[in-house]
Amino acid sequence: MASKPSIPKGTRDFSPAEVAKRNYIISIMRHHFEKFGYQPIETPSFENSDTLMGKYGEEGDRLIFKILNSGDYLDKVPAEQLQSINYKQLTNKISEKALRYDLTVPFARYVVQHQSEIEFPFKRYQIQPVWRADRPQKGRFREFYQCDADVVGSKSLWQEVELVQLYDSVFADLGLHGVTIKINNRKVLSGIAEVIGASDKLIDFTVALDKLDKIGEDGVKKEMLEKGISDEALVKVQPLFNFTGTIQEKLEKLTRLLSSSEEGKKGVEELRFICDNVTKLGLQKAILDLDVTLARGLNYYTGAIFEVTGPKEVAMGSIGGGGRYDDLTGIFGLKDMSGVGISFGLDRIYLVLEELNLFPETVTTATKVLFLNFGESQTFEAMKAITTLRNKNIKSEMYPDAAKIDKQFKHAERRGIPFVVKEIDGSNFTLKDIQTGEQLQLNLDNFIKKLS
Repeated sequence: MASKPSIPKGTRDFSPAEVAKRNYIISIMRHHFEKFGYQPIETPSFENSDTLMGKYGEEGDRLIFKILNSGDYLDKVPAEQLQSINYKQLTNKISEKALRYDLTVPFARYVVQHQSEIEFPFKRYQIQPVWRADRPQKGRFREFYQCDADVVGSKSLWQEVELVQLYDSVFADLGLHGVTIKINNRKVLSGIAEVIGASDKLIDFTVALDKLDKIGEDGVKKEMLEKGISDEALVKVQPLFNFTGTIQEKLEKLTRLLSSSEEGKKGVEELRFICDNVTKLGLQKAILDLDVTLARGLNYYTGAIFEVTGPKEVAMGSIGGGGRYDDLTGIFGLKDMSGVGISFGLDRIYLVLEELNLFPETVTTATKVLFLNFGESQTFEAMKAITTLRNKNIKSEMYPDAAKIDKQFKHAERRGIPFVVKEIDGSNFTLKDIQTGEQLQLNLDNFIKKLS
């Protein structure tokens, strides 16, 4: 007996209902991306290995899926290298391509490769799957979608203001209230490290500070001390552990704290510009909050940092994030190309909407009406009516076989089809509502109106 087929760990099959719900989220994202002037691009699912390798650090390189060269991939490998078991050296010989790890590095490659064709500033969005050879666990998969929007070629802080509005527009359209858009600035974090005398420990300082909501004040202080940050520095950083108040009050506190740091003061002014203008323009549903403990990949970002959290009643972590990077394309030789971007967490947004029951019922209704099959005497008339309905953009179909009527009804119920046509008499139709059991005798015009 043949064994039951399976799929690789960390991947998923999606049912028709799940695909419909995911497409619903993506369609709303795409609508707002384009409304804000972002243009779609797509890049290949795999890139040349040298495009990806070395761009994500040693840990990232380890998680990149390598693709074996076609044909006899060991043919060009010298025998002595096969015997030496130098895996890194051998990989370079047998694999020249790899599945993309994220959308950011391929986007940087795209900008550099097509720079003569691109009109800068360039606003792009991209919704495609990525792959990581990570250990699968709840909420973490080896194949998943990223939904990114970026602007390159502009240092204007109005781009950050617009990205906050973009987040707000998407979540408002999804009916998701209580979303918080947290903002911070890399220059502020650098300034804080400077004024407490820990500039040489910037990464250690911010990595620990970023864990405040997970391990608490005592845990953060313990980790900082273990990383060599002095007791004197911890006394100076104490105000950050109780950094409350309105955005304006937090900005004033930062101004006083960072009065001796030029970089820190510049970060405060950038935050003030973004927050003031977002407040003046207003948000529909989201809440903007200044969070001085937010770091999000400090080495990567150079200015504003964003992280989005869902409603408090759903324990889900971040559902989006991003920030300003000043040299995205520098890794491929195109210097001084500043950019800023955000990403939406499709899978987590799906889970939040599901838990809060926010998907409209119509999302998973594929077919509106099913014509029962009573045999050849009515099938042509049924198909004629179906053609008319489809031309009116009404999703309709006929049960293909003249099976028992009970079986056809059960098929409609299992599919979630709300209406069935029980009989056709000339231009009159007997329509039954599956949920209520109501039956109506309708001519073609009224039939179409009912289903519309």
